[in-house]
Amino acid sequence: MSLPAEIAACRICADHLPHGVRPVVSFSPTARLLIIGQAPGSKVHESGIPWDDASGDRLRDWTGLTKEQMYDPARVALVPMGFCYPGKASGGDKPPRPECAPQWHDRILDMLPENRLTLLVGTYAQARYLPEARKLSMTERVRNFRKFLPCFLPLPHPAWRAAIWMRKNPWFEAETIPQLRQRVVQLVGAESKRS
Repeated sequence: MSLPAEIAACRICADHLPHGVRPVVSFSPTARLLIIGQAPGSKVHESGIPWDDASGDRLRDWTGLTKEQMYDPARVALVPMGFCYPGKASGGDKPPRPECAPQWHDRILDMLPENRLTLLVGTYAQARYLPEARKLSMTERVRNFRKFLPCFLPLPHPAWRAAIWMRKNPWFEAETIPQLRQRVVQLVGAESKRS
């Protein structure tokens, strides 16, 4: 059975998913840009398309990716920390299920090119892949993004709260986004929608 088929058949945490099992992940062995997010929200759970919501719109704006580019698994791998929608909690969605990343991430990452850039979107991805920076706040990790290059680039989660965060941290739009877009263009191999 292929790895995507194994993931699609996964039922490890089915008992903890009130809305059912629907792993949402996209990758191929040629993707040089890897985006590791949190977990699908309710809209993504319904559509089965990663980042198919307002957060995805904001993430595409930050990266300069078009929908066509983002959803081309030959160029961009979309691998959340939790593959299924975890359900609602007070103030937002529940955290990603902890079973997914240990079960699947290493196998997926082993398939991807070594010379890739991984966008770590949100605190869950950053906690796993930047363990040496756990004592830093998410804002500090993002502000010091150059320290983690060329392998990783930490980003805030692009949920609606990101607009408030961006107003408090204008350096993100001035410094981080231009660097992010430049690197995305280099890796994806096509002009981004914004310069």
